[in-house]
Amino acid sequence: MQQIPREEAIARLRLENPWWVLPHAVPAAYSNWRPRPYLEMFFPLLINRTVRRAVVLMGPRRVGKTFLLHHSIDRLISLHKIPPTSICYISVDNPIYLRLSLDQIISLYAEATGVDIAATPTYMFFDEIQYLRLWEVHLKSIVDTLPYVKCVASGSAAAALKLKSDESGAGRFTDFLLPPVTFYEYLALLGNEKLVAITEEEGTRNFTSPDIEQLNSQFVHYLNFGGYPEVIFSEEIQGDPGRFIKSDIIDKVLLRDLPSLYGIQDIQELNSLFMTLAYNTAQELTLEDLSKKSGVAKQTIKRYIDYLVAAFLVRIVHRVDDNARHFQRARSFKVYLTNSSMRTALFSHLGSSDEKMGALVETGIFAQWFHHQHYEHLRYARWKDGEVDIVNLGPDQRPSWAVEVKWSDRHFSRVGELSEQMNFCRKNKLDKLAVTTITKQGLKKIMGVELDFRPAALYAFTLGYNIILAKRQAPLRRSIADKQKRGRPLSEPAP
Repeated sequence: MQQIPREEAIARLRLENPWWVLPHAVPAAYSNWRPRPYLEMFFPLLINRTVRRAVVLMGPRRVGKTFLLHHSIDRLISLHKIPPTSICYISVDNPIYLRLSLDQIISLYAEATGVDIAATPTYMFFDEIQYLRLWEVHLKSIVDTLPYVKCVASGSAAAALKLKSDESGAGRFTDFLLPPVTFYEYLALLGNEKLVAITEEEGTRNFTSPDIEQLNSQFVHYLNFGGYPEVIFSEEIQGDPGRFIKSDIIDKVLLRDLPSLYGIQDIQELNSLFMTLAYNTAQELTLEDLSKKSGVAKQTIKRYIDYLVAAFLVRIVHRVDDNARHFQRARSFKVYLTNSSMRTALFSHLGSSDEKMGALVETGIFAQWFHHQHYEHLRYARWKDGEVDIVNLGPDQRPSWAVEVKWSDRHFSRVGELSEQMNFCRKNKLDKLAVTTITKQGLKKIMGVELDFRPAALYAFTLGYNIILAKRQAPLRRSIADKQKRGRPLSEPAP
């Protein structure tokens, strides 16, 4: 059997790095796309060389990790004037690299470009690194031994990457999660931000829409097709989302990633469970019911659900009662798709008046919250006479706010139908309840509880905007806090 010649591997490297030659530019297939706002949070980790760490970029398949890497490369070349030959991108899942270590790949890069990696600041981008055996050991070794090499690794098997990053990369790796597209990003990528007007008044940020009908139309389209950047811009894919989302994303996770990384034997069983969970997104489920309907043991189902959570396909939200207390034996829970457009790919497109649109709206709103670092504090409340869709538990494990998700304007004029939700608020000392609608917006105070009605599309946009803005500002807040802690003036730069 012949080994792949070194020259063939170098030729592949040159093909993947066209910026090494004139016009020293990232291909238009990447540069013509608007960057996701997450670039502003990711890029500072990349250019920071004061701390010797590799950056591990994690996220589900097709959320734009490769685009984020190429947008970063474009910014390094065009704005930071990094020599193009000092930047190397490698798609590690290409079979030509599978028998090579990271050290050998870096050696090939040095040979291809003539760059002295021992004395020249360089950037190495390893895409889909999870397919390289013992990647975490080799990456840590590079960080320790090659101070001039800044490494960025990306992968879709986020849970496995996170586990190995924590085990082997303590103090050497910085993790960065790229979730599916928010509704705010969706509008920004399409250039439709003007559908939402943002104003500041006495320190409060207000969101309104000059055309709520058009905003709702965009929101319904987002729920069906908006979670993946490539789908947003392709009418061809939207016409047959199953071919792209199901075949290229879901099936690869269920049929290749999870079995290979976790040793799952019965793939058909896992796939059947995922189809059931996807169809019942935002619905309350129990392990007992799932076991009876599928004939699979409860412990096996629990393990499968853990795998699906690890693959960023679903999220679990647990239940509390009307006093916001957890149950001693938590039998009921809700499962949400992390990306509502997966349901469209698996089953069918939903229109705004479809019976199941309410569950899809709730899934879409939870998908915005999954971008927040403290999403695990979210619960839903259900008791004999009522339910509240979203309850946030504060540090004292008491509710700090609540949201009732509706895809209807009816409750704006029939507030009496929200009596149980208002009882929950009074019982838990909440003076406000957010209620989503289709078009209605306004405040109504009933029996000591302020009902804050706002369109679901506007609420989803507000969540995505505020969460991403908070992430952007977090490094600045940390810098200010550090300066204050050290007793330095705020205008003085940190060392």
